Amino acid sequence: MPKLYEYLGLIIFFYSNEHKPIHVHGQCDGRESKAEFILAEGEIIEIRIAEVKGSRPLTGKDLQNFKKLVDVYAAEIVQKWVDYFVYHRSIRAETITRKLS
Repeated sequence: MPKLYEYLGLIIFFYSNEHKPIHVHGQCDGRESKAEFILAEGEIIEIRIAEVKGSRPLTGKDLQNFKKLVDVYAAEIVQKWVDYFVYHRSIRAETITRKLS
């Protein structure tokens, strides 16, 4: 389970056996949601927030913070997915200490 980010109590990560579409999971206080990145011709055209089967979804400020993080870091998340799943490179976790606006 490669962890990408920690942000305001959220843990953002991939599962090691992921599948397409490119997506990332956000977990906080026993809740989990995912953000799917829809690409066309190498460009992110949409980010979809979805529930994770068998988990209670993120709500309130945790959901808002998750949406903000994946919006701000979308291109970097996609690159980390490619690095990890295509090139088999390790991913270094980052703690984000500043409030994203």
